[in-house]
Amino acid sequence: MILSDLTKKYDELQLKYGAKELDSIYNGGCDHNPNICFVFMNPTGRNIASSKEWKGLKSPWIGTKNIWDLFYKLNILDIDIYNKIKSIKGNDWTEEFATEVYDNVKKYKYFITNLGKCTQIDARPLPDSVYKEYLNLLEKEIEIINPKVIVLFGNQVSSIVLNKKISVSQCRKKLFKKIINNKEYNCYSVFYPVGNGRFNIDKSIEDIKWIIENELSSIKEKTYI
Repeated sequence: MILSDLTKKYDELQLKYGAKELDSIYNGGCDHNPNICFVFMNPTGRNIASSKEWKGLKSPWIGTKNIWDLFYKLNILDIDIYNKIKSIKGNDWTEEFATEVYDNVKKYKYFITNLGKCTQIDARPLPDSVYKEYLNLLEKEIEIINPKVIVLFGNQVSSIVLNKKISVSQCRKKLFKKIINNKEYNCYSVFYPVGNGRFNIDKSIEDIKWIIENELSSIKEKTYI
């Protein structure tokens, strides 16, 4: 199985749970043994790749600004890419620039995805029941890409993926194990760093830097400090 085998099911669930006029947003980045798999909640219409007229990558956070602060401050996004993201309007992203950004994500060996791929018009909350419909698909994603560590953003995503009640504030830098098809994956729960969680971005950065240092210290990558 490869990642593209999952898109048909994502598109079916978009019709069921997402905005009918928008497309699903899938994933992007290093899809073969990435250092980190970052798992967010679900996309919104602010991602211009959700437009049915967009023919390029259907990857998270295209046409947005704030989340790229996180990756830049983690030293896993080149400054020229970051400066261009911050200097242009969301609608000025081109399909070519989106590819350039995600080539940079690949360079630093991380993978970006959402638990739910159903694009909403806005950032309205989704019930656990919707996210749970995507859990098996996320597990297949993880099995395909085989990341070294998984970072889960926020209480809701963490609780569903780990199948236990999670409060990020109570488990910072705590290792959780998740078993998928007899393989054990190291997972951490961190604060959601955008939207209503924007004020927690410094805590997210602190915890992810700690995860990089402690989980990936044996990997001699010049991309990490």
